[in-house]
Amino acid sequence: MWVFTRRKCVGNAAVAAVLCRGMRPIVRDALGLGVATGAAGLSYGALAVTAGLSVPQACAMSLLMFTGASQFAFVGLVGSLPAAVGTALLLGARNGLYGLRLKPFLRPRGLAAQFVIDESAAMSVRDTPAETRLGFWATGLSVFVCWNLATLIGAVAGTALSDPRALGLDAAGPACFLALLAPRLREPEPRRVALLAAVSALASVPFVPAGVPVLIAAAVAVFATLRHAEPDPCGSPS
Repeated sequence: MWVFTRRKCVGNAAVAAVLCRGMRPIVRDALGLGVATGAAGLSYGALAVTAGLSVPQACAMSLLMFTGASQFAFVGLVGSLPAAVGTALLLGARNGLYGLRLKPFLRPRGLAAQFVIDESAAMSVRDTPAETRLGFWATGLSVFVCWNLATLIGAVAGTALSDPRALGLDAAGPACFLALLAPRLREPEPRRVALLAAVSALASVPFVPAGVPVLIAAAVAVFATLRHAEPDPCGSPS
């Protein structure tokens, strides 16, 4: 049983210290991400309706699929169902990699799997397991609630937002993730890896199906990072 006062947390000393120090900033950032990502949910809801989905269908996708990039890809290609499904699966594949990294920290895993997205994975990069769990759950739940509410509002208002891209709402999700990525690019090597991955993705756009450039960028980034981490012949890190 936790008792919170204005000046201290009472409970298990080690966990209470983490919560007192880290809870407010982590939860605050998670709520901010949820609200910002919700703006993209407005765009998705409107796009889904204009693409031919009903309001219940658009909302069901957000509840069950809950991965924005895949949902945008699906509604953009819904005229060709195999292409829409294939692209959505390709874009969603990265969440499996996030899940492998987060697996030791999260319980129950079946429920946690629903909330493994870019934002929750990024916010779970913390110094302690307790902060990792707090960052993941706070962000996952915040984005889930805001995304689904925004989907409903955007779908209902689909006629009023007949071209949501003109308002820039479709850029809200990528902008959030770039904001999370930016602090990781302070050193030269991460910047070089990010630039190489971005150039590889852009160069592949004319030649591969939609969704594949994202996977190419991820593969290039992993390969470049592993190459940089390989030890030299003398046994010291490169």
